Parts: sequence; structure tokens; C-alpha cells
Amino acid sequence: MAKAVRMSDIAQKLNVSTVTVSKALAGKDGVSEELRAEIQRIAEEMGYQKKSMNEGKAYTFGIITPHKYIEKGHSFYWTLYERMMNYLSQRGHIGVLEIISDQSEQALELPRLIQNDRIDGVILMGNFSEEYCNHVEASGMPMVMLDSFDARYSRDTVISDGYYGMYTMVHHLLQMGHRNIIYVGSVGETSSITDRYYGFCRAMIEAGITVRDDMVIPDRDSEGKIEISINDIKNMPTAFACNCDSTAYILMKLLKSEGIRIPEDVSIVGFDNFILSELADPQITTYAIDIDKMAKEACTCLIRRLRAPSENARRIVVSGTLVVRDSVRSLK
Repeated sequence: MAKAVRMSDIAQKLNVSTVTVSKALAGKDGVSEELRAEIQRIAEEMGYQKKSMNEGKAYTFGIITPHKYIEKGHSFYWTLYERMMNYLSQRGHIGVLEIISDQSEQALELPRLIQNDRIDGVILMGNFSEEYCNHVEASGMPMVMLDSFDARYSRDTVISDGYYGMYTMVHHLLQMGHRNIIYVGSVGETSSITDRYYGFCRAMIEAGITVRDDMVIPDRDSEGKIEISINDIKNMPTAFACNCDSTAYILMKLLKSEGIRIPEDVSIVGFDNFILSELADPQITTYAIDIDKMAKEACTCLIRRLRAPSENARRIVVSGTLVVRDSVRSLK
């Protein structure tokens, strides 16, 4: 059987980029009419077959994520990836994971899955730079953003309800009598951390509490990895509202190493209902993200985009629920 012709084969023959070939064959802007006609001629001459988007087609999805989010085997994104793979396999589709290094992202190197024309669409899982997202989008590959959102662009997006989720967590602390609460998260590092910060602010302001700079401490280093310094805590609060369970878990260990008891001396809440919230001692009160629904919505959103390329972009917000455990003490 003859080997299928890929876009990268056409690009190599014409000494142009795969992105240029993709744009030309998809009828997108950014390619001169003369070059577009030449690419189309060579594609036909080489026997290139454009993938069909029929209703019954089995799709191959690229699931692309930054290295920093998935380097540890039990991260939130590993779980999200596994749920997507399960959803796709049950419906006859295929998912392929590609992890993008910091160097590849900075150099704006397209995922190999796109360069080699191996996939029908791509799910960008986690927070990439604006330039990298624009570069992937410019390739013409159908794309869905998962757990990341940028209001400046019209893109299919699936996110958890970080804003109202954190509002729920802080409201719970306030109901338990806490008013001196610190938010733990590097605001601006990711869209989800920032959304959760604004949810924290709303709950505090509604309670008549002004949010000051010293009521927020960062939790990420320059590479985006979780790192918390006890020196950043000027005055010990009665409670910490952490932007994720991993941060809550690390903060809890740090405080306990200093002889601070949880929840007798200080309370902690997390976010995600990730496995670390149950492994902690005491177990962490958190906001349970519906991870199965997030995985399903991301996959179905991309399938919808493939079948109806001209539809308006959708932003899907997946709500969760408060999970009360043992890490919060009532001050009432």
C-alpha cells in the first residue's frame, strides 16, 4: 500500500512551511494566490487526500500540554488527559499526547503532530503563551483551549468555574467565622489562578473586607512550578484560600514543619478536589471540579468544530461543588 501523502511532504517539496501548506489547503489568509495555486497543484499531483469531516468519521486528536504541568505522574492534567482518552476511546476516536518543552514553546515550534499532519484537531491543555496559541491557531488546525481562557480571542474554550468556585470557598470560610484570610496564588501566572483571585476578592468585598496587597502571596517560581516561602507571610491569618489542592498540600506541610497546627491554629482550603486533598492530614476542604465533564466537553467541542467549522466559538464553563473535610476550624 502506498504511503499517504502528508502536508509536510508537500511543504518539503516546495521548500515552504507546513503552516503555509495548511493555510493554502484550508483556504485561509496569509498565503498569496499564486503560491496557494501552486500548493494545490502539487498536492493534487502528489495524491494528497484531505481528511473527510463526515459525521461518522473516527477522529484523531492531539492533546498538547506544557512540560511543566505534566512532568509529575500524578498531576491534575494527567488525570484530565486520562479522562479524555477514556471518553475518546469509548466513541471510536483516538487521542495522542504531545508534551511541549519550554524551549519549543519559546521558539514557537509547532507540535510535531501538526507538522506531520497526523491529527484532525488539537486540544491545548493548560496555559500556553499568547504567541504560542496564536501560532498554533495560524496553522489552520481546528483547536480547543482547555483550562485556559483569553477573552481577547474568539476560540472554543472549556474552563472550570474558577471565579464562582473560589467565591464559594471563601464564602464558606466567612460563614465559619474567618475574616483574616489570605489568598495563595501567583496572580497573572495563569487565567485560572487569576479567575480564582477575583472570586476571592468578590467574596471578601461583599463581606465588607478590603483586599490589600499583603492578603495575597505567590505560589509559583519563574518557571511556573509551585514554590511557597514562609517569609512571604507577614502576619499569620486565621485561614488560607489556596488556588489549587497542590498548593494547599505544600503549604500545609510547610506550616506543620514550623509547628503550626491545621486546623487548630490556621485553616486551609484548596481547589480542584485533586488526590492530594485526600492524602493530606488533615484532609483538605476543597472545590470539586467535575473533571469528567471537562474532558467530555473539550472532546465534544472539538468534534463539533470539525463538523461545523463556521460555527461561532463557544466558551463552556464547568461548575463544581464544595467538599467539606477537616482542614477548616469554625471560629464561631
